Amino acid sequence: MTNAPMIDLQDTTRKYDDGPPALAGVTLSVAAGECVAILGHSGSGKSTLLNLIAGLDKPSSGTVTVNGTRVDQLGEAGSAKYRRASIGMIFQFFNLLDDLTVLDNVMVPAQLAGMGKGEAKRRATELLGSLGIDRHAKAYPQRLSGGQRQRVAVARALMNRPALLLADEPTGALDSHSAEDVRRLLLDLNAEGQTILLVTHDVQLAASTARRTIELVDGAVARDIVNIGSNSSGSSAGLAARTPLTRPAGAVG
Repeated sequence: MTNAPMIDLQDTTRKYDDGPPALAGVTLSVAAGECVAILGHSGSGKSTLLNLIAGLDKPSSGTVTVNGTRVDQLGEAGSAKYRRASIGMIFQFFNLLDDLTVLDNVMVPAQLAGMGKGEAKRRATELLGSLGIDRHAKAYPQRLSGGQRQRVAVARALMNRPALLLADEPTGALDSHSAEDVRRLLLDLNAEGQTILLVTHDVQLAASTARRTIELVDGAVARDIVNIGSNSSGSSAGLAARTPLTRPAGAVG
């Protein structure tokens, strides 16, 4: 049995042009079963970090390892296979296919992975039932509320039993009631052992959902905070002492 982290980035940098790097020498790890929030303003490097972990982009230097796989070394086909097998993704705007029913939307990842139609249908039906939206299985996404569509997106993300769930601003397009519903769902999934990386700019969502909050500023890790007292009621008693971090090369003070 290994104690290797689920996510392990070592001195990872991503540059796109001659300007400042989008990600600057980031070293961080996330243990299996953790729920960790990546917090930062627009342009802080959150999306770049997410894309590297998902295998949608490659670092300019450094390494990206997820669940024992060197993601930075995968080719195009290997990256696609990795995402199908190991990653579930939840997006701000759902990314559901409007011309497919709810059930068919949820089945898509399994069918792409080669699962038989019967088995995929059974798995999708089971997920929709566990998420309380099985009565909408034959409906089309545009007929559902935002919160219901996000539950469909969560079911789709969990279809192939991913080791890691990536949630990119999962409540950003929702009203407050639906956002709270999704937040509680993420808490429940994590309580069942699902590893979750939550990318957000919402400080309250990060503090009340994740066990740790990693703050990015200008592509570098500025703080790694242990959240104290976050629970299913949405309250948070506060933050633990901030963990000292190695500063990027050349940083002063």
